[in-house]
Amino acid sequence: MFTAVCFDYFNTCTSAVRRGDGHRRTAEVLGADPDEWVDLLDRTFDERAHGGLGNGAVSGLRALCARIGLTPTDAQLHTAIELRLAALQEDAPLRAETVPVLRALRAAGIKVAIVSDCWYELPGFLPTSALAGLFDAAVYSAEVGAAKPHPAMYRTACELLGARPAGCLYVGDGGGRELTGAQAFGMTAVQLAAPDLGDHLTFHAEPDWRGGRIETLHSVLEIVGAPMLVA
Repeated sequence: MFTAVCFDYFNTCTSAVRRGDGHRRTAEVLGADPDEWVDLLDRTFDERAHGGLGNGAVSGLRALCARIGLTPTDAQLHTAIELRLAALQEDAPLRAETVPVLRALRAAGIKVAIVSDCWYELPGFLPTSALAGLFDAAVYSAEVGAAKPHPAMYRTACELLGARPAGCLYVGDGGGRELTGAQAFGMTAVQLAAPDLGDHLTFHAEPDWRGGRIETLHSVLEIVGAPMLVA
């Protein structure tokens, strides 16, 4: 029935996202008040995810800093970029089952896409992360110019995978009303309701989701009929 699986990244491929001290260090390098910096990140999430500040790291971060009257040097920006890339990975380490599940899907001939609302950071580290070589396509909202639940996100994934919506399973925690969007596009959507989720950092959650739920990514293999690889 399924020829492809689309995974949300943050809170799905990763454990629950919780902001750590990396954001405070980033703010300090830029000369910003840490609390003001975090508030700025929250206020501009939608704009950044939709590509409103572009997807270039230096130009985008410079434009973001200008919102609070900062004019960092190139050296400050490059240091802050590296700190922010590290911070997002520290905030959201991969789930223990993510790599084994993706390997099993690929071994079974099931195509895999990562579909994420994000800015420049995820495209910056995902291709060289532990998931490198384990996905066939990556759809980044800032590059698409639209964020979930916009149909463009799901359409782009299907086009890159060469798959029909009806043959795609979508897996996510529900941020961005992604499950409703995937279902409306014709995909089968299931919510990852893992035990660590509940007070995690997310935007535009859909607590009213009444569709399928799973508690572990291992259940994806059962849904698509792919065997777990023996170590």
